[in-house]
Amino acid sequence: MPYTNEAVGAENYGTLAYVQESPIERGVIYTGSDDGLVYITKDDCKTWQNITPVGLQECLINAIEVSPHDKATAYIATTRYKFNDHTPGLYKTTDYGKTWTKIDNGIPSGAFTRVVREDNVRKDLLFAGTETGLYISYDGGKAWKPFQLNLPVTPITDLRIHNNDLIAATSGRSFWILDDLTLVRTYKKENAINLFQPEDVILSNSYSEFDGNTDGFDGMHPNRGINPSNGIVLYYHLPDLKATDILTLEIKDADGNTIRTFTSMRDSLYKRYEGAPAPDPVLSKNKGLNRFVWNLRTPTMPGVPNVYIESSYSGHKAPPGIYSFTLKAGTQITTANAAILSNPMYNTTSADYKTFHNLMLQMETEVTAMHKLVNTLNAKREQLESIVAAFPKDAKYDAIRKQGQELFVKLKAWDE
Repeated sequence: MPYTNEAVGAENYGTLAYVQESPIERGVIYTGSDDGLVYITKDDCKTWQNITPVGLQECLINAIEVSPHDKATAYIATTRYKFNDHTPGLYKTTDYGKTWTKIDNGIPSGAFTRVVREDNVRKDLLFAGTETGLYISYDGGKAWKPFQLNLPVTPITDLRIHNNDLIAATSGRSFWILDDLTLVRTYKKENAINLFQPEDVILSNSYSEFDGNTDGFDGMHPNRGINPSNGIVLYYHLPDLKATDILTLEIKDADGNTIRTFTSMRDSLYKRYEGAPAPDPVLSKNKGLNRFVWNLRTPTMPGVPNVYIESSYSGHKAPPGIYSFTLKAGTQITTANAAILSNPMYNTTSADYKTFHNLMLQMETEVTAMHKLVNTLNAKREQLESIVAAFPKDAKYDAIRKQGQELFVKLKAWDE
């Protein structure tokens, strides 16, 4: 540390600005100072080595990241804005700092770097926080792309990966959370149908504006926080599909039973009336990334048109277990699995869930059969009424007309 007789201390440099202990190797600690020096100890601070990158100018070592995948790999984020130098400065070592490589290709001048983090699941997936926003790299820092999404243009002062989420601290614009890194981790660039690995979900009851598919999803509410999606969130990538191609999603339980099926076609026979069951959601066929949320429920039961029932036609929620998802478009097929997890707030056993599921399934099957019978007989009654009304007035049709009218009265009485 340089000597000075300045009592205030503002001109004293050499302060340690960052200390990072290796999360995967005991006794390994990195330090970075505010005058650009990087040191390492591998023996619990008994001895230290200067591993500052060769040619690194005086700067602030603003953050150090040790790779969670390789004990010899580490990253540093440096800044020189106090020297009116606003260029990025990210460096990577794969040999405990013996050699360093500058890794800021794609981050523009002006976006000087404040922090760099590596994902703890996918190796070489990096996130960098800069003075003007967030950047992402899938190749260990060889190339970076903006990852701003809906973040405000503001300094990203720190990043943390926790519980499958990316948490960003900003300067003056609060904390932001990118929910569910599974999509980012499993992303790969390709021109084919692809269903990304969905995140497991806890069985619960709540409402969320995050539910819905691509075509009906508006994102965050501008004035209030919202709950996570109340179901399994499915992201899928589509190439250009023909107008005649039908996209289908089939959901099965661990025993191979089909729990639910969705398609990209709207139900042309659906009738909207007061108290009617909700129509099945439709899969988006947009080229590129699409989003769909299965609300965990079994098929919606049919209603009786224009008959109002103070109840819900929704099927019950499927029990905890592993579920498979098969997405088809033409001859292309992609699959993924995800789990519904039991709610830890309740002491419900697997046997309890199974008993409830079987009972609800039995009742829903009976209601479905009953309503379909009502609708079928009502359609036959309307058809019979039309046929009888169309008979000629000749006397030779009186007998069959009478039989038709009697049957019509019986059907109407039964229906009522």
